[in-house]
Amino acid sequence: MIFDLVIENLAFGGNGVGRLDGKAVFIPYTAPGDRVRCRLVRDKRRFAEGEVVEILDPSPHRREAPCPVFGQCGGCQWQYLPYHLQCSWKERILGDFLGRQAGVSSDILLPLVHSPREWNYRSRVQFKCRQTEQGFVMGFYRRASHFVIDVEQCPIMAAPLNEALARFRFWLADSPCPDKIPQVDLEVDDEKKIRAVVHFIGDDPDPLFQHLNGAVRNAGYALFIQSERKNSLVRGFGEENLHILPLGQGGPRLAYGPGGFAQVNLDQNRTMVRDLVLAAEATSAENILELFCGMGNLSIPLAASGARVVGIENFEPAVLNARKNALSNGINSAVFHYTPAAGAGLRFGSGENFDLAVLDPPRTGAYQEVKDLLKLRPRRILYVSCNPTTLTRDLLPLLHGGYHLRFCRPYDFFPQTHHIESLSVLERTG
Repeated sequence: MIFDLVIENLAFGGNGVGRLDGKAVFIPYTAPGDRVRCRLVRDKRRFAEGEVVEILDPSPHRREAPCPVFGQCGGCQWQYLPYHLQCSWKERILGDFLGRQAGVSSDILLPLVHSPREWNYRSRVQFKCRQTEQGFVMGFYRRASHFVIDVEQCPIMAAPLNEALARFRFWLADSPCPDKIPQVDLEVDDEKKIRAVVHFIGDDPDPLFQHLNGAVRNAGYALFIQSERKNSLVRGFGEENLHILPLGQGGPRLAYGPGGFAQVNLDQNRTMVRDLVLAAEATSAENILELFCGMGNLSIPLAASGARVVGIENFEPAVLNARKNALSNGINSAVFHYTPAAGAGLRFGSGENFDLAVLDPPRTGAYQEVKDLLKLRPRRILYVSCNPTTLTRDLLPLLHGGYHLRFCRPYDFFPQTHHIESLSVLERTG
């Protein structure tokens, strides 16, 4: 079915939205104001999905996407929108979630914090690799597929990683086993050090190590080879840990290892961590529970302000890093436990009165953990979210269970994409 449509809005997920006979139709890579000819891809009872056949009348808000593979690579959704409009739509989308699904007043939503860099901000990238008849391909999956789009440079990636991409493309294509390399992970930290994890599906990684040895050492990179899962990681050479500065120069210096998590926009992470520490109003008298604490990105800056912090994390290497980070930064008021977040607050909160609970869950949210918090009843809750859908789902029981949302502030950690990070501050009433 072919039909013409005027795009009216943008939805979380990045798609443009128009209406056909009253039904919402979601169309990727379209902008509000576009008049497009579409093909129906999926028709459901409450909505439909389509794809662009032709842009009949482009929106005046459109711009030319600078990336040559935009629209093929599945990574970015909004390069065709000027950056200020991307930010405006993210703020509006989050506000719609809070208003429609959580019944939150619009004045609770603070202005979105723009990224200081629209381009070259991403500090961590996974490249998919294939050996094809045309040669070695290194890039990203095409949208909704496992077909690898070859990428020479990525405009949202930090400049040192673009340089590393060009080098690894050459080194791996010339290796004895390019067909045994499905993925390469590249990361750069606040000190401009680069770590590479090369995934290998062969029997013996030694020839690959020997091939990469001289070139990677000369480039100053750390190299690891991963044969299966994270516990199969083999260190080649270079320092194991990368380091971030969540409060900037003069603040804590945090290490994290291969397979560990750090935010991909280090500038924005600093801004949000500073805002979170201010929102916590932490003093030496406060007890803080942090769920999903990772290697201490939030816990250690909070403890550095004088609070006692109990951190909970279910990825053991991150817990070990968090403990070492506390020690290396002279923090003796933070303890970290390797255990699932669900139920942990009730176990470790026995006999304690947590003044503040901090959550930084994955995209799936923290629904069970919120139930635990309603039993613990800390005076304040700070919820860092990367998904408006699960955020609003998790806020509802808190708002109905005696908590008031003081404010929610969105942050743009991911320019050119639809993703929205946010910090919500709740206080117990009564």
